[in-house]
Amino acid sequence: MSDATLRSPLHDQHVALGATLVPFAGWEMPVRYTGDIAEHTAVRTAAGLFDLSHMGEISIRGDQAAAFLDHALVGRISAVALWGAKYTMLCTPEGGVIDDLIVYRRDWDHFFIVANAANKDVVVEELTARLAGFDATLEDISPEVALIAVQGPRAEDIVARMCTRGDDDIRAMRYYSAANVLLQGDIHAFVARTGYTGEDGFELFVDADEAAAVWALALEEGAADGIVPCGLSSRDTLRLEAGMPLYGQELTRDTTPFDAGLGRIVVFGTPAKPRGDFVGREALLRAKVEGPSRVLVGLLGDGRRAARAGYGVLDAEGATVGVVTSGAPSPTLGRPIAMAYVPATLAEPGTVVGIDVRGRREDMTVTALPFYSRAS
Repeated sequence: MSDATLRSPLHDQHVALGATLVPFAGWEMPVRYTGDIAEHTAVRTAAGLFDLSHMGEISIRGDQAAAFLDHALVGRISAVALWGAKYTMLCTPEGGVIDDLIVYRRDWDHFFIVANAANKDVVVEELTARLAGFDATLEDISPEVALIAVQGPRAEDIVARMCTRGDDDIRAMRYYSAANVLLQGDIHAFVARTGYTGEDGFELFVDADEAAAVWALALEEGAADGIVPCGLSSRDTLRLEAGMPLYGQELTRDTTPFDAGLGRIVVFGTPAKPRGDFVGREALLRAKVEGPSRVLVGLLGDGRRAARAGYGVLDAEGATVGVVTSGAPSPTLGRPIAMAYVPATLAEPGTVVGIDVRGRREDMTVTALPFYSRAS
């Protein structure tokens, strides 16, 4: 391991559990513990426990914190309710995605941003540049924070039992909301009903020096419900089944939210609810009016060979017309699935396209995203 590689505050716990550790976004993180399919299935049927301490956490405070974020991000952050959360993006003036973020409102003048690990420093730098002229402050609190996620249909019961004052706060939480709770051992946690798996679940932000105690508590309280420690590999197949984009694959500086089918998160305002200028507004409005020339679609295969990121998408004549951004065998569906950018003319569900799998054409069918929904 490089001297520059960071370690999670749960590193010793991962080693003790026999996790396979790999470099990821400058960190040494667990890619799996026992097996990808077993971990994936546990989240779909019971519960999985994830260490996400590599993610970036940024605090924004001040009288103009909401106005600043309205200017810096594509969403109307000032409209987020107290203890609410919003999925949004930080875009370039040209409309490209710098990172996708979740913003939590912890007070009327205090917001908490979660950024992707690989982009955290870039996000801090870009937000700092956009802060000029606003009465607000920015602090990168990532080193102080550990993030532990409990995901799956048994997550609510497990996290409720982890609390000391009964389970009312947890059970009352709506999707994309948050609360301050007290866990067993007098551990204060900021808990959000959010996740990246397509299942119900919670993300617990705690002091880094209390991470080990919270991890052990989750394993203890979740044992009867079949909780399983899960690595990055199962997290990737879970989010792929749920049709959730990954920065660096579905989202890049060369893609706009409209390319990725996420134009709904860009708020331009209406005559009844006007919105001021924000970075990228002009380019994004143009992208909305013109429509994307390429579209992010789901692909469903019948064979055994999976499409992988970077594989070419072929039209009926065999010409390369698109590219796979993510692909894997789906443990839940038992079939290969993928996401890919294709021309708008090939984006209709039911369209058959080819995938260049190491020089051999494999047909896949365009399908609406997500591949899996817990409501189905």
